[in-house]
Amino acid sequence: MITRRLALATPLALFATQAFGDTPPPICMVMNSAGASVSVIDMNTRQVIATEPALREPSHWAITPDRQTLYVADASGNAFFAFDPITGAPKGHVRIADPYQLGYSPDNRYLVVNALRLNHVDVYDATTLALVKRFNAGKMPSHLDFSPDSRWCFNSHQESDSLFSFDLTTLTPRWTVPVGNTPAGVLWLNGKLIVCIMGEDGIIEVDPIDGHITRRQKTGPGAHNVFLDEVNNILYISNRGPGHTSLSALNPETLEIIRNYPIPGGPDDIGIAPDGKIWISLRFAEDVAILDPITGDYDTIPVGRSPHGLYLSTSLAHKGRLTAETV
Repeated sequence: MITRRLALATPLALFATQAFGDTPPPICMVMNSAGASVSVIDMNTRQVIATEPALREPSHWAITPDRQTLYVADASGNAFFAFDPITGAPKGHVRIADPYQLGYSPDNRYLVVNALRLNHVDVYDATTLALVKRFNAGKMPSHLDFSPDSRWCFNSHQESDSLFSFDLTTLTPRWTVPVGNTPAGVLWLNGKLIVCIMGEDGIIEVDPIDGHITRRQKTGPGAHNVFLDEVNNILYISNRGPGHTSLSALNPETLEIIRNYPIPGGPDDIGIAPDGKIWISLRFAEDVAILDPITGDYDTIPVGRSPHGLYLSTSLAHKGRLTAETV
């Protein structure tokens, strides 16, 4: 059951209708994890046009398969907050146990949710949100991804220093393997897995069959999350620190570093706008940075406390599967 709540600013559906008619501006939505809110930014004017309330700790997002709803996970608030993915207008919330990271399987059959605080990985029916299966495979399940055929799911466990895989066709465990100190971001890439290892300042490449490590690459302190720019064929790694923080651009085939962008404030999640600019949540600076990848220059927009997940409505133009990691 979806429950509605009031927004803290002008209702966005009304704002969009009054100001823009049938063509609302492209928006960036930023999940402020320590601010219990979602900032909505007009990408044209680069102004925050609304601040929508959450319960406690909004973190990551997923688009429903029909592209009609943006779900924002509120981890310690035990809820999904639903938004219109075009206007950012709130559509209420639904109760879910400790959703931190979430993702739809490529066949849209399941929604997998990592409950980081409660130490379990939950599999929900994508249509009804009924709980189908719960796995207890380690401590602090963090990030996740799938094989393109929807056969396997992969989940990093930060406190267990491990990567867990289960079979989506049988809903049974496949393997759990140690991968390094504090793993986080996970991405299926070229038939392998890329996993960020925060405590070892870089990424590893993992064989999805048995979980053994095939390659390593240093990127920067606190390598946290991984994103693929499919248009320009660039792999981005956000390095959150401690110490010098940056965004690394890699060749996705060789994993060689093309360029490092020093960006203070702890880069976390990113989105790439149609003009090529990279929008970056700065987890420890209460800002969003907008980076020109050619010059390396960037501007910032103040948002809420501990900005985390970041969604661009312009991603809806992408004809394929929409995820937070494929930008």
